[in-house]
Amino acid sequence: MNIITWNVNGIRAAVKKDFFESISNLDPDILCLQETKAQDQEVAEALLPLTNYQININSGVKKGYSGTALLSKTTSINTTQDMGIEEHDMEGRVQCAEYPDFYVVNVYVPNSGQKLDRLDYRKQWDADFLAYLKNLEKTKPVIACGDFNVAHKPIDLKNDKANYNKTAGYTQVEIDGMDNFLNSGFLDSFRLLHPDTVAYTYWSYRFKARERNTGWRIDYFLVSKSLKEKIKSVKIYGEILGSDHCPVGLEIDL
Repeated sequence: MNIITWNVNGIRAAVKKDFFESISNLDPDILCLQETKAQDQEVAEALLPLTNYQININSGVKKGYSGTALLSKTTSINTTQDMGIEEHDMEGRVQCAEYPDFYVVNVYVPNSGQKLDRLDYRKQWDADFLAYLKNLEKTKPVIACGDFNVAHKPIDLKNDKANYNKTAGYTQVEIDGMDNFLNSGFLDSFRLLHPDTVAYTYWSYRFKARERNTGWRIDYFLVSKSLKEKIKSVKIYGEILGSDHCPVGLEIDL
């Protein structure tokens, strides 16, 4: 099974670029999109050409902000939206598709803010999301993918010392949050297979960051430990343009 996650930074803008060509080439069985930045009907219209997918959409209450979409060639047993915690469920950040032997969770983790003004909220969000995943895992294994908005280790961003505890996505609070996911039994599947590879999934649109490869690895596949032997490959498609993030793909025997 081929699963792709991609923060598209606005689905209506993305489909005007090479989005459909990229999806055709990647040919995912399941496609998880984040930061759709549109309401349900607008997302549905933008994705109309993808006729061979079941499409589930979770848009934020605030227009043009956040939002996720989960597309699947195989009809899921059930698809649910959000965590069931009102404080977190206004921004369309979580989707869960249930299949016979596993769950896929599509997530767009909140950014801690330019001035770290949302860092306390982010700490609570991480804790609640981990509890949500562990509750799912009681039933069957979980594959959680998306934009986790954190570079976990110095290898995961270009300028680690300059950003540490100053920039959203690389504070100790957020690093501790990712530690908690991994210490609770989830695997960072890319690092599992590529422990020493420098690869990024996000580049700012400013300062020619992508041309200079001044990037961050903040998009992940976190996989239940029980699926470890089934992971075949994890690829970061840095050559695919159309967003300030690139797609990440997981091949897994399921």
